[in-house]
Amino acid sequence: MSTSTESETTQVPEEKKPVQLEAKVESPSACLREVIVTIPHAEVERYLKDAYDEIVPEASVAGFRAGRAPRKLVEKQFRDRVREQVKGTLLMDSLAQVSENENFSAIGEPDFDFESIELPEEGDFKYQFSIEVRPDFETPTWKGLELSKPVEEISDDDVQESLERVLGRYATLEATDEAAELGDKLVVTIKFSDEGKFLSQIEEERITFCKRLSLSDGVIEDFGTLMKDVTEGETRTGKVKVSEGASIEAMRGKEIDAEITVIEVLKSELPKLTESFLEELGDFESEQELRGFVRDSLTRQADYRTQQSLRESVVEKLAGSADFELPESLVQRQTQRELQRKVLELRRSGFDEDNIRRFVNASRQNAKASTEAALREHFILEKIAEEENVDAEAGDYDAEIALIAQQSDMAERKVRARLEKSGQMDAIRNQIVERKVIEMIVEAAKVSEEKVEKSGGDEDDEFAVYHSVLATREEASIPEAKYEDNTPKAAEKETEKD
Repeated sequence: MSTSTESETTQVPEEKKPVQLEAKVESPSACLREVIVTIPHAEVERYLKDAYDEIVPEASVAGFRAGRAPRKLVEKQFRDRVREQVKGTLLMDSLAQVSENENFSAIGEPDFDFESIELPEEGDFKYQFSIEVRPDFETPTWKGLELSKPVEEISDDDVQESLERVLGRYATLEATDEAAELGDKLVVTIKFSDEGKFLSQIEEERITFCKRLSLSDGVIEDFGTLMKDVTEGETRTGKVKVSEGASIEAMRGKEIDAEITVIEVLKSELPKLTESFLEELGDFESEQELRGFVRDSLTRQADYRTQQSLRESVVEKLAGSADFELPESLVQRQTQRELQRKVLELRRSGFDEDNIRRFVNASRQNAKASTEAALREHFILEKIAEEENVDAEAGDYDAEIALIAQQSDMAERKVRARLEKSGQMDAIRNQIVERKVIEMIVEAAKVSEEKVEKSGGDEDDEFAVYHSVLATREEASIPEAKYEDNTPKAAEKETEKD
């Protein structure tokens, strides 16, 4: 006895018939394609017929029961709506078909004006779009490269110096009438102007008194000299050099005025490593455990610098076959994305917010060049990754998020949720894959180690502030960690709340 009646009567939906079309593709540059699509009028009529076939059985027309109106009347009443619907469907279907069939890999959305495209009454349906694509280049030979690997040794002096910087964030600050010295804290208000015209202002910002003060789009190179022996209540004037990567082209490289008023000079006293303070700092049971944590952070920072140096060497040797032009629009769109990716990478590598601010400001001041270099590196490494089947796995994401969480004030699950919401999981994936490819290339290379002699103290020569002197708002898009120390205190507290 057969029991297959239901399966025999079930209708299997027909596979959608592809659009008959012709696509003409031009390559004005390596990363850009201009595409002209031509769809025969017969295909337009087919899509219109299908659309009306779907609407007629349920159409409501005055004077007729639903679905009973003559087809000609339905077509007349719903003409505009159906034609607009068919235009959209034809565009989506044909775009998908062109992207699938043509020999390019899109990295952006098609650029065209939907409203300006018209579905013709007669003749072929034509439209044009541009799209950014991965550049086509020959994969460079990456096996057997000769590389020099810088090796840093973390000494007890390095740990002590870093520990003092960590403790400095918990120092007792006391206002003083004495003259400021390098390393003191200053509370300052800075007004920026150009030929007497007010541009922007920093209001009562606490900074560390260093030799150099960097901003999002400029720098006061002689800040230490300018503010030497300054006291509370004093106002001094100096010059800010606007960066070559500033948002306003006419201001690039120009020197503008900075009026700096010192609200307070603060002397600091480092806290004692008592049992209660160690517990407050991060539930450390001893000073030795705290020093071990600091050493681990320094080791991760050193590993990051080593990997960056190897990456630069690898890409420099492979870049010969990747000499292609990058569209200005692509560079502009990727600048902020690349900056955010770098911030995530620095956080997972153990750098504190002072270091990250310095990096962000330096990158912004030379945004175009640094983004172009990063894009070229990405295209080279991504192509090798595809050919060698290198990709990110679930465990890689978990490890990356755990390291980022350690430098923030959130539990790992909240870090993940925020990254997913902001669309930055793609950036995490890219840095995982690129790191794996670099490791694979290094494994296949002839590597000689070279001991690095650290100059020491350079990072204390500059303090960075997220502020654009030209009053743009780009600095707001770089999220800053609430806690600026290298301890897991914040993440642990957040976990306890959860």
